[in-house]
Amino acid sequence: MASRRLASIAPALVAASLLHAGAALAQNQNQSFVLDLPLASQRASVSQRLGLTSRKVWGELVPFGKVWRAGANENTVITFTDPVKIEGKPLAKGSYGLHMLPTETSWTVIFSKNSTSWGSFTYDEKEDALRVTVKPVPADMHDSLIYDFEDLQPDSAVATLKWEKLAVPFKVSVDVPEVTLASLREQLRGLQAFNWVGWNDAATYCVENKTDYEEALKWADRSIQNEERFENLDTKSNLLRATGKTAEADALKQKALDVATPLQIHNYGRQLLAEKKMAEATKIFERNARKNPKLWFVYIGLARAQSAAGKYKDAAKNVKEALSLAPEQQKQYLQGLVERLDSGKDINS
Repeated sequence: MASRRLASIAPALVAASLLHAGAALAQNQNQSFVLDLPLASQRASVSQRLGLTSRKVWGELVPFGKVWRAGANENTVITFTDPVKIEGKPLAKGSYGLHMLPTETSWTVIFSKNSTSWGSFTYDEKEDALRVTVKPVPADMHDSLIYDFEDLQPDSAVATLKWEKLAVPFKVSVDVPEVTLASLREQLRGLQAFNWVGWNDAATYCVENKTDYEEALKWADRSIQNEERFENLDTKSNLLRATGKTAEADALKQKALDVATPLQIHNYGRQLLAEKKMAEATKIFERNARKNPKLWFVYIGLARAQSAAGKYKDAAKNVKEALSLAPEQQKQYLQGLVERLDSGKDINS
């Protein structure tokens, strides 16, 4: 989602504590009981007020009914690198002066186009970019004013001011696909346009997020034009399937497998397994083993399909075949798979 930065938050806090060091008489030195003379051990006093001692914040230090700078000194600034929604209301990207108008029952959170002034002293409602109303909620004690981002989701977070025993939350959300697509279009005007990877990655994003298939097909074609590979043929096949063109998708998938490396075929089989497409995965692994009988990992593919079907003995035989072909650094891992299968455990879990 869009990144956010709260800057210049300097809570108006004064701390408290009182420490006294009593005077002590130096041994073997005269002291007067009636005169004010320098003491051998000088009396000292250090005082510091901590946190909120003897102060009430809401309604006194921060008055109700008046616009407050939501911090101290210069503007509290919040920056959005992309368009967002605040409590469901749209706000353009940019930096804003953050102000709040507290009352006992509700708060108005204000985003001002002016982010460079000193506090709220010169606040002008005409410069508002957005106002939203939120409800304050009880919170654990906070001696210092802080801002947190909570309830983090892929497309939203809740920004929360906390001070004393009160929290003021407001939800920030972003249209992730819209923002991402805009970014991809811009990036594909740069160096990424001159190889197959960028176009394919952009098209793959659309497949995975089920968005903008029409543009994604154009991106997949650009990738294939730059260099035809298993990856971009597979991506286009997935896009065709998503748009209901099953026959075209199947034909292109076969073409992709024809140009794929053995490892790419193996990984495709594992993808099918993860999608619970057991029959398709088994066919892919069997095909790979027939075409590449000297590669150790093709037998692991067969073993994974058999293990997923509960055929642990058959799977163990294939893992042992892989053991006879695998490089030394893989053998400990493969031996572990044999032991799991011998104990009746699925190696895919």
